[in-house]
Amino acid sequence: MGIPLVSSALCHSSSNGVFTSMEFIRTELSASNSYSLGLKFKYQQFHTGESTMCRTLCCASRKPRGEERVWRRKTTPQNVDFPPRLPKKKKKPFPIPFKEIRQAAKEDKKLALMGIEKPLEPPKNGLLVPDLVPVAYEVFDAWKLLIKGLAQLLHVIPVHGCSECSEVHVGQTGHLIQDCQGPTSSKRRGSHAWVKGSVNDILVPIESYHLFDPFGRRIKHHTRFDYDRIPAVVELCIQAGVDIPEYPSRRRTNPVRMLGKKILDRGGYLEEPRPWSSAESSSLLEFDTYRASERFSCPPLSDIPEIAQETIDAYQTVRKGIRKLMRKYTVKACGYCSEVHVGPWGHNAKLCGSFKHQWRDGKHGWQDATVDEVFPPNYVWHARDPGGPPMRNQLKRFYGKAPAVVEVCMQAGAHSPDEYKPMMRLDIVIPDNEEANLIV
Repeated sequence: MGIPLVSSALCHSSSNGVFTSMEFIRTELSASNSYSLGLKFKYQQFHTGESTMCRTLCCASRKPRGEERVWRRKTTPQNVDFPPRLPKKKKKPFPIPFKEIRQAAKEDKKLALMGIEKPLEPPKNGLLVPDLVPVAYEVFDAWKLLIKGLAQLLHVIPVHGCSECSEVHVGQTGHLIQDCQGPTSSKRRGSHAWVKGSVNDILVPIESYHLFDPFGRRIKHHTRFDYDRIPAVVELCIQAGVDIPEYPSRRRTNPVRMLGKKILDRGGYLEEPRPWSSAESSSLLEFDTYRASERFSCPPLSDIPEIAQETIDAYQTVRKGIRKLMRKYTVKACGYCSEVHVGPWGHNAKLCGSFKHQWRDGKHGWQDATVDEVFPPNYVWHARDPGGPPMRNQLKRFYGKAPAVVEVCMQAGAHSPDEYKPMMRLDIVIPDNEEANLIV
């Protein structure tokens, strides 16, 4: 809308003593054809003694049409805050608002009281989603490539891990930032006890029970050793359509029928095959992070930048693919600890030892999981000069952070994705100690 322009016309008649005023209010109009013209008229009469003044107002404007699209450039923020650390003595927030969860439960209960079956769509009814099967295979292949690339890069890029806490640092030497939260950190005044890191320090091992039938019998506490533990990413891919001979999964042809929380028809129980041992097949080691650096030798130095770029691309593929799969397939996470279960409901193993686990008899507090709980980014301090002096505690507010995989690949010569640059704080100049004391 531009600046309104007003034009008026005044008419006077001496015989009747009538003053007529017509006023046209016009707005600056754009030359674009994506706007439609709108006119508004207003007629007013003013009585002043024996005379009458008539005024007609005309307003013109152009409004954007409903079918037209307004393209806006997506701007990247300059700097963003670090992700907050959730307190250990408090339950995690629900990813879905509790009001929506309660409303959905009321609707399911209402349908159950009326004797109406719950309408289920794939994969909620046990059937596969055909459009997500290629996505599952893409995530599974990228996961294996990610483990292989990190195992090769760790022969060249040094990684340090604290023996007392979960802190990880990528660089020639460990940093001097005093933020250790280990059991003996008070004796060291918060300093870390650095040791050589591994692939498990970069990719946090989040494992889940493998289920032949997610809608079958629930895992009990005394039957937990009858099920294999595999990475949660791999279990999600298996339930989404990836076929691994060592870890078979039931593929239904008839949907599951439910009335409220009760399953009316699950197609019967099938005998689950015996679990495989990881030592019996070498193909199982391809998607396992345990001692991955020992399975791959050090690559030539000329191939390091190419391997780093392939690794960071695989990391992006895994993260985007997991987000697509979790929009359809149900993944549960404990609201108190890091336990994750892939399936329509959680297991009954009493293994939770976090906040107030005595009140729950060791049972997990299941809720919907997020992408960061299934595939944690594991943020580390970003070192602009890996071969320079170690990071100091006095300047930690000037440093940035990045996911551990991104930091390793960047130091190996890969290009960093734009979405992680705001958290790295690349535009902030790191001062000296004397200059930092003068900054408020």
